[in-house]
Amino acid sequence: MKKFISLVLAGIMTFSLAACGQNATANQTAVQNQSTANEENAANEAADTAESAATASTDSMELTMYFPVAVGGGPDALIDALCSQYHEENPNITIKPVYAGSYADTRTKVQAAIKAGNTPDMAIMFSIDLYSLLAMDAIADIDSFCTTDADKEWLNGFYDGFMMNSRDGETTYGIPWQRSTIVLYYNKEAFQEAGLDPEKAPSTWDELKEDAKKLTKADGSQYGIEIPSDGYAYWMLQTFCNQQSGFNLMNNTGTEVYYNDERTAKGLEFWKSLAEDGSMPTGIVAWATTPSDFIEGKTAMMYHTTGNLTNVKNNATFDFGVAMLPADETPGSPTGGGNFYIFKGVSKERQQAAFEFIKWMTDDERVAQWSIDTGYVATRPAAYETERMKQYAEEFPYCLVARDQLEYGYAELSTYNQAEVQKAIDDAISYVMTDQKDVKSALEEAQTTAENILKAYQ
Repeated sequence: MKKFISLVLAGIMTFSLAACGQNATANQTAVQNQSTANEENAANEAADTAESAATASTDSMELTMYFPVAVGGGPDALIDALCSQYHEENPNITIKPVYAGSYADTRTKVQAAIKAGNTPDMAIMFSIDLYSLLAMDAIADIDSFCTTDADKEWLNGFYDGFMMNSRDGETTYGIPWQRSTIVLYYNKEAFQEAGLDPEKAPSTWDELKEDAKKLTKADGSQYGIEIPSDGYAYWMLQTFCNQQSGFNLMNNTGTEVYYNDERTAKGLEFWKSLAEDGSMPTGIVAWATTPSDFIEGKTAMMYHTTGNLTNVKNNATFDFGVAMLPADETPGSPTGGGNFYIFKGVSKERQQAAFEFIKWMTDDERVAQWSIDTGYVATRPAAYETERMKQYAEEFPYCLVARDQLEYGYAELSTYNQAEVQKAIDDAISYVMTDQKDVKSALEEAQTTAENILKAYQ
């Protein structure tokens, strides 16, 4: 009996232990399953977070854009506003403008950044920097981004005159933005006081010389004309060259200059003669102060970029006029100003983002508004067909002078090793204006210097 009871008790205990074991195993399995689920959820959340971060990192970009400030009127503030507007419309893209000073300063800083491995995504630089940038293999060709019919139509929508300094052969490297021609500004009140017709600007070199004499005051309080001879002296000299039946200072491949040509000498001699007869200040006339001299009545006329038109309009307290440059054999002015460039040393994604921004900036409406706000020529004919530009031109027809002068526009001086080749002619002009050298010897020296520099590219 005892043995039977023991067997029964053993069975009960075995069953109980088995049941407890099964419950424990079930509980343990449940805990393990819950733990695994929690781990999987955590892993999934981490993965989602990482994916979101990766997506944000990929889609969110801050693009650096170097930008020069070469005229008055606050173009830097306008660029800031445009970049902010673009960010509002494209929240994942931030455009960071880097204000680098003059065009020459911007060229130096961009080249230094590229060499240091800190290549910006894009820049607005001189259109004439094209060959120097090509020599560095620094810029992407714009044609490669234009893969749709709409893109190609956009690219073909700029003035031909501005594309002369934007292409090498058939390949486009620069997109015109703040572009210009040189125009004549004149003080109508000073004209009337001097007995001149305030509605008739001089249209020839002879008329310019005669009017400048009449407008010059004997007490030195007002010169008849100021033509800047620093900073962009070569550009001013080009006007007198272009007006001799389209003669220019260089060839169209950036490898030759014609500094010692007799037509260059003729142009420089005429320019110098304006100072010799007392109608223009002797020595160097500063680019930066010429507009303020005009606005303050210190000069009755000036040659300057149309990019200062709005500055003059907003600050002159007298009635003024704007006219095409006086002609010699023909009218003529070099084009000028800056282009957008996209750089090679950044990723394809960043290049594409820069391209989209440039297209946005050069929309007809924005190009029209930029022209109104600054005085630069609207770089697309269609911009002049917008309602805002039509209305502005009706109110202020002088905004059309620089555009109309494109009919007589020529490529701005542009060569390989632009800075040094340009310096050679700028120095020659400086020597002549300060009576350190005569015209012929100054230009011969400039030609020799330039030829030695350009040998490497011929």
